[in-house]
Amino acid sequence: MKPEVLQALQIGADRVELPPDWQVDYAPTIAEGVDRLANVHYDVAIVVPPVPDFTPGFTMENLLDRLLSLRRSVPIVICDRRARLADAVRYMQLGAYDVAGPEDDAIAKIQAAAEACRSRPAEAVGEPWREMLVGTSPAIRRTVDVIRLVARRRSTVLISGETGTGKEVVARALHLASPRGKFPMVAVNVAGLPETLLEAELFGHVKGAFTGASQQRLGRFEQANRSTLFLDEIGDLPLDVQTKLLRFLQEREFQRVGSSETIRVDVRMIVAANVNLLDLVRQGSFREDLYYRLNVVPIVVPPLRERPEDIPLLANHFIAKVCAQENIAPRRLALAALAKLQGFSWPGNVRQLENAIETAIALSGDRELLIPSDFAFAGRALPASPVQSIAVSENGLNFDQTVGRIERQIIEEALRKARGNKTVAAEMLGLKRTTLSAKLRSLAVSAG
Repeated sequence: MKPEVLQALQIGADRVELPPDWQVDYAPTIAEGVDRLANVHYDVAIVVPPVPDFTPGFTMENLLDRLLSLRRSVPIVICDRRARLADAVRYMQLGAYDVAGPEDDAIAKIQAAAEACRSRPAEAVGEPWREMLVGTSPAIRRTVDVIRLVARRRSTVLISGETGTGKEVVARALHLASPRGKFPMVAVNVAGLPETLLEAELFGHVKGAFTGASQQRLGRFEQANRSTLFLDEIGDLPLDVQTKLLRFLQEREFQRVGSSETIRVDVRMIVAANVNLLDLVRQGSFREDLYYRLNVVPIVVPPLRERPEDIPLLANHFIAKVCAQENIAPRRLALAALAKLQGFSWPGNVRQLENAIETAIALSGDRELLIPSDFAFAGRALPASPVQSIAVSENGLNFDQTVGRIERQIIEEALRKARGNKTVAAEMLGLKRTTLSAKLRSLAVSAG
């Protein structure tokens, strides 16, 4: 139920005018803000830089660290009229819920953060699994909501999506969010096992069950007792093994290969598919009754090209990960390089982006800044809007109108890729923001 009064804390001398029905406390200094957050509950904390008692040794990163250490469950929104895209990416990577820059609706962002906090169930406070799902796109938020709803249940979950979208990451987040998270999740890639060994791998076998079975072996179902079993690429499961899996889902019991002993285990099933299982059902290679047993709770992980707003956070996440693994100094992503990454179609999805980041860091040597040329072979660019070829007829053409049309097309393309942010679009085109604004006014007049 939506609350009648939302409570906010504003830190900084400047103020954002919030709706009159909100309860708002103002802390003009860092010290007062930290004191209030430590002792009072708020739905959202708003930082409006510059904060008067910032010192040369105390940065925005330090402030975020301090606030999050006090109340990690309270979302922090930074309202900074000078913030560029790179600043927003860095702040969100450091834990800010959202950043309102010069072109953004600060009120809308603050309200969304506050209401998200209020709608979060009490048990969601302190969610280490949430950090596994990097991104703020609607698709990621829907996935988070589903995990919160079904984590404590035993319902079977079917995760679908293209190869490389992060289906196993979603499965591990769901497992970690559940009471079973204290035990290791057991993961099996169905396509990676020979068909002749798959049944024994999953259900185990007794000594002498087949040639080479020199001793009894526990299968993955028994290994996952009281925990979660994740079966990836479930569409490759042979029909005879599908029958045995269906019986387990119906009766929660199975038999080892070569044995008539019935074994019962407490296992939560999560499966993933990179193909449409209904197509396999129509083709006769996947059982329809098994499909409906698996598709109790569906989660669809979209391809990366459909959530480009997550690319900055993912890129910075992988940069930090690779630098930590290689024990090297942190790297930063140039704004032009980020624009290039957001222009790729990423057929290999998140996995391809991670590989591209690792390659770029290797190619950059000791350089701190990752630049566009470091991503020369990262992916395939999205089709650009082609500029029409210009033909000068015998009757001539209107030079100003033709150049204006081409200029308009280039600017519209940059604004599309920058998602309407004029500052970012200007940097992509090598222009000052004021120059871009002047061109837009000029083109608008011409269009009129």
